Amino acid sequence: MAGMLYLVPTPIGNLGDISPRCAETLAQADFIAAEDTRVSRKLLNHLGLKKPMVSYYRHNTQAGGQAVLERLLAGESCALVTDAGTPAVSDPGEELVALCARAGVEVVALPGPCALITALAVSGLPTGRFTFEGFLAMNKKNRRAHLAALRDEERTMIFYEAPHKLRATLADLLEQFGPERRLTLCRELTKLHEEVRRTTLGAAAEFYETNPPRGEFVLVLEGAQPCRAVEVPMEQGVALVCALRASGLSLRDAVRQAAQQTGLPKNELYERAIGT
Repeated sequence: MAGMLYLVPTPIGNLGDISPRCAETLAQADFIAAEDTRVSRKLLNHLGLKKPMVSYYRHNTQAGGQAVLERLLAGESCALVTDAGTPAVSDPGEELVALCARAGVEVVALPGPCALITALAVSGLPTGRFTFEGFLAMNKKNRRAHLAALRDEERTMIFYEAPHKLRATLADLLEQFGPERRLTLCRELTKLHEEVRRTTLGAAAEFYETNPPRGEFVLVLEGAQPCRAVEVPMEQGVALVCALRASGLSLRDAVRQAAQQTGLPKNELYERAIGT
């Protein structure tokens, strides 16, 4: 009988955020698959645990994933952890979960720390609908194309960013969304130097020109304002019907086309146009 893969969220900075259930799962798993065993060992030491670990990270997902899968199929249980936060979210664990799903291995996700949700909750921006965009591409052309596709996005947008890329990212965000768009920058969440800066894109870009970015960032960006349809007066719609009829269309076809172009109700247009 196949074993089970557990997705175990780990603290994003404060070791006190590890839950009793997560700690118990780490203790009971046969082995741990870790993004960086050195980082994970610090957590295990904090919990007083000694467990066999294997490396599973971005550049060994194929070989590492297959090795983990074989042990799972042999009946062992595995706890998958990332350096910080929830495995498989903007993380190579995504591929291991897909591999297990295809092989029929059961996957259990435990709730726990997640930087994007923590940042969203504290941002002061709308939380009802949001889109997580992860890390933007290093390549300038690809990064700008990604942001251009989000220009009309109305949901709150969340990005992860490293300090050495922050200025370039802010410049590209400023170009696409304008200086007045609201932005919350969350730095070093749950850590000693945690900082939440609620500002605008223009002010943020100006601030970090003279203040070197430090620490890992989560950027929470306000969505675009909803586009409001322009209401067309009924008289204008009727005039369009008359013009279409003059061009040779039947009344029915003229009303149908005018309704499509103006968004006015077809039946009312028809009734009003009959008397013209």
